[in-house]
Amino acid sequence: MLLFTPGPTPVPESVRLAMAKPTLHHRTPEFESIFAKARTKLFELMATDEVVVLASSGTGAMESAVTNLCHKKLLNINSGKFGQRFGLIAKAHGIKQCEIIHDWDTPVSVDEVMGVLDSDNEIDAVAIQISESAGGLRHPVEDIAKAIKAKYPEIIVIADGITAVGVERIDTTNIDALIAGSQKALMLPPGLAIIGLSTQAVDKIGEGNGYYFNLASEIKKQRQNTTAYTAPTTLIIGLVAVFEAIEAKGGIAKLYCDTARRSKATRFALEAIGLHSYPKTPARSMTTIDDVDANEIRNLLKSDFGVNVAGGQDHLKGKIFRINHMGLIEAYEMNWVVNAIELILAKLGRRPYDGTASRIWNETYFVSMLSKVAE
Repeated sequence: MLLFTPGPTPVPESVRLAMAKPTLHHRTPEFESIFAKARTKLFELMATDEVVVLASSGTGAMESAVTNLCHKKLLNINSGKFGQRFGLIAKAHGIKQCEIIHDWDTPVSVDEVMGVLDSDNEIDAVAIQISESAGGLRHPVEDIAKAIKAKYPEIIVIADGITAVGVERIDTTNIDALIAGSQKALMLPPGLAIIGLSTQAVDKIGEGNGYYFNLASEIKKQRQNTTAYTAPTTLIIGLVAVFEAIEAKGGIAKLYCDTARRSKATRFALEAIGLHSYPKTPARSMTTIDDVDANEIRNLLKSDFGVNVAGGQDHLKGKIFRINHMGLIEAYEMNWVVNAIELILAKLGRRPYDGTASRIWNETYFVSMLSKVAE
């Protein structure tokens, strides 16, 4: 079965083998050496002033960012399940909260965010998804963060990059907290979360807030290449192996380029056979298609072609399907997926099969690769 859900993503064999080695105790020089390697690579990946890892899902990092960095009132951007989650976290902790709500296919604008900030001087943190995976949407986070910092430099910008980190190069110049999760582009099992922090964020954290998700205690310990509590040793070992696997395939810059070309080729191929891309500004992390036959397409992909893709949640359940682009994915695997979808449309009597999806995918993906080589 080919796993093409936008998390968990497939774990490379070399990474699985690395994690299958005997378990290390987390309070040993041997593990501290591995942790130091992981931190070095995470600093390169996140491009932030500080990096903290947590033994949790990405939601734990979201909660930690809110509770440690929002002291007065949170503005969260709700264009999907995960944007909504920031607001729910604030409410659960008794933190004041307001939100900008959009349909799940619609990005927020700079003007909308600035309008709310201009009218409410109590807001001290803004939380937003870079890639809102509920609908495959990309928000203009870098532009929003730049506008916020230009006018309100004291406001903390929290960016959920769980389905963006490792997918594309993110400009972190004006971002204070960048969140990532292990089961997405980092190609690990679930259970490891990462937060990249600006110096301003570290200063605001101060003594931290909470107990397990207290970022101050983790920063102190992780600067010593250990953790405040039991480290997810196997996942940290796997993370080092992930970075080695990325390097073996040409490095992070090539991964970004391949992901962008794969995402574009898939969207163009599916649109060429009459399907509709759901989000107004698609994220590179996944292709999201809204279709009356979304459930049947998903079921046939799984039963007839051995491909598992994700559906929609809440009001989009049964109305969309989402195809992952995160991680090290072979070109022939993605071509198999778009070809299978065209065959399914023929089976459903929607259009005759003529190989259009595969042809457009190949032309888009490989022609752009040849153009890059020629440069």
